[in-house]
Amino acid sequence: MHPPSPQLLRALRTSIATKPNRTLIANLFCTPISRPAISSPLATYSQRNYSDYARPTRMVSRAHTAKPTTHDRGPRSNEETQTDFAALDVLGSIPQPTTAVDATLDTGFHLNNGLKVSGGDGVLLVGGEAFAWRPWKGTAEGTKTAMVNQKGQFEVAKDAWGVLDVVWPRPDLLLIGMGGTVFPLSPETKRYINSLGIRVEVLDTRNAAAQFNMLATERGVTDIAAAMIPIGWKGK
Repeated sequence: MHPPSPQLLRALRTSIATKPNRTLIANLFCTPISRPAISSPLATYSQRNYSDYARPTRMVSRAHTAKPTTHDRGPRSNEETQTDFAALDVLGSIPQPTTAVDATLDTGFHLNNGLKVSGGDGVLLVGGEAFAWRPWKGTAEGTKTAMVNQKGQFEVAKDAWGVLDVVWPRPDLLLIGMGGTVFPLSPETKRYINSLGIRVEVLDTRNAAAQFNMLATERGVTDIAAAMIPIGWKGK
């Protein structure tokens, strides 16, 4: 440490002789270090509006806000390779089977081959042939409600499926049209049909006819069979 200069000692003696001055003494012996001002981030944050930090910034593309200047889509295309959606019907060129259902009536059916089933009889379509079907025959009172058991299930005698026993090859799927109402199939009736190697699906008569037309056209009449009663059948 270097000794104080004569000028510093002279000034110190003069200051002490007059009045003690601590600030002067501190300035003579201590050289202050200048520090850069540090701005507190909290102070800066508090000076701003809180909403400036809390409000999210939404970036909006001009492409979504700008309005189109014109609605002109350009000249009409004359290309001959455009998609013809009517030609996408893969079954359009395949003729329907002769036993396809043209109309479902309250008292019968009209088939594609010109055959008309009337008089309240049902129809059984198996292997490209049409048979009159009376599943209520032999039931108590001979009414439609006799085909529904006490549990509200569609149940008929085994004799009603006699054609399915003798036809070969047997169809893979049987569609049952139950008129205007659909009932669950009883376990006994379903078990008997399945024992013949035939799957079964129950629908109302309109949907059963439409489903038969489509599946018989696609897969053939040997794979698909239908048993339907008229929509408005009320018994005789």
